[in-house]
Amino acid sequence: MTATYGYVRVSSTDQNIDRQITEMRAFGIPDRCIFVDKKSGSDFDRPAYRKLIRKLRKDDLLVVKSIDRLGRNYIAITAEWQLITKQIECDILVLDMPLLDTRIRADNLMGRFISDIVLQILSFVAENERENIKRRQAEGIRSAKKRGVRFGRPSVVPNPCFDEICLLYLLRLLPLKRVLRMLRMKQSTFYKYYQFFRERFYAGLDERNTDFDAWRADTDLKLLERELKGKIRDTLRP
Repeated sequence: MTATYGYVRVSSTDQNIDRQITEMRAFGIPDRCIFVDKKSGSDFDRPAYRKLIRKLRKDDLLVVKSIDRLGRNYIAITAEWQLITKQIECDILVLDMPLLDTRIRADNLMGRFISDIVLQILSFVAENERENIKRRQAEGIRSAKKRGVRFGRPSVVPNPCFDEICLLYLLRLLPLKRVLRMLRMKQSTFYKYYQFFRERFYAGLDERNTDFDAWRADTDLKLLERELKGKIRDTLRP
């Protein structure tokens, strides 16, 4: 008897998996057959993924939302795809890219050819974006150093909830006027400290091999907003 499994991945423990889980359930996959990893996509050394691979059998179906949820390493993605489809002889469906559905090709040589070509392109794009993130950050650091910018957190922390307020501002959940009023700062002073926050925040995303758009998409912003504002309120309460 064949089975259908779902694979869900985000890059870190503080990112939200609900959107991917919802799509797996909508496809009819029970929770017991959904495997979740909260780990970088730079390689396939992930506990849930390895457990999933051991479970897959011939003619089973593996469902992922997008190819970058499977991974972000071009060579590794293509190798794992070959392992699953050729050695295990299991089908794969990528929900966001209908052409990546090995069920439709069966013994159709042209269908197999198109699927393999699309996989090559998308896995290359996934890794290329990861490399571009690293390159842009390195270029930004070199440029900032030439301008005399010092890296690291300033010695004086202006407010115990400064990071939380900055994150709300970065996500456009707090207007600048309210930020300045909460911090009791001039705009020029705020931007001076805010620069340090952005450097640390984006460096953290880079360490997780993700970018801001992917992090934002995988994060429950309403829940995050409630948590941040609650912490600010409790910390600053007289």
